[in-house]
Amino acid sequence: MNRDLGDERREYEREVLDLAHLPTDPMELFSQWLQKALQLGIPDPTAMTLSTVDQEGNPSSRIVLLKKIREGKLVFYSNYQSEKSRDIKANNRIATHFYWPELEQQVRISGTVIAIKGEESDLYFRSRPYESKISAWLSPQSEVIPDRDYLQKKFDEYCKRYPDSKEIPRPDHWGGFAIQPTRIEFWQGGSKRLHDRIVYAWNEELWSSVRLAP
Repeated sequence: MNRDLGDERREYEREVLDLAHLPTDPMELFSQWLQKALQLGIPDPTAMTLSTVDQEGNPSSRIVLLKKIREGKLVFYSNYQSEKSRDIKANNRIATHFYWPELEQQVRISGTVIAIKGEESDLYFRSRPYESKISAWLSPQSEVIPDRDYLQKKFDEYCKRYPDSKEIPRPDHWGGFAIQPTRIEFWQGGSKRLHDRIVYAWNEELWSSVRLAP
C-alpha cells in the first residue's frame, strides 16, 4: 500500500474527565464505560487485547473476550496449552487494552493473572453453545496442523462422540483466567488533542489516581 497515512485523523469532542468527580475505585468507572458500550450496541465491546511476554522475552498480543468482572478481577477463558497460557505460566504479569472508538475511549490495564477454580470454569463451560464446547475439545491451540480439513474431521469426530450438548464435559486443558489489575489508565479523546488520561494505581491497600499529560 502506497497511500500516505499522515493525514488520517479525526477530532474527539464527546466528553471530558474530571478527576474530582470520578469514583475512587477504577473498576466502578470501567464497569460504567463497558455498560455504555454494551447499551449502544458497539461491536465486540468485550474484546480486549491481551499482551504477554514469551520465554524468550518477546512481547505477544492477541484478542480475547472478557466474560466476567468478579471481585475486581477480569475473567476470560482459553486453552491452558495455548501459547498465551504457556506465556502466563512462565510470567504471569500481563497487560490488556480495551478500545471503543465510537465512545472515543480506551482503557489500559496491567496486573497479574492466575487460573480460576475448576468449578467456576465448569459452570461457564456448561453455558457455552454446542459448537463452542466441541471446539474446545478438538483444537490443539497454537500447534501446527496439516490443513483445515484436519479441524473439520476432528469436529465431526467429537460431534459423534458427544451428540448431546448437556453431556459434553469440560476438557482439563480448557478453563478460565482472572486478571488482578494493579494499574488502570482511562483515556478519553479530547478536542485540540487535549485528551484526558487518568491513571489509577493499586498501593497494596487502596487505589490512588493522578492525571497524565496527553
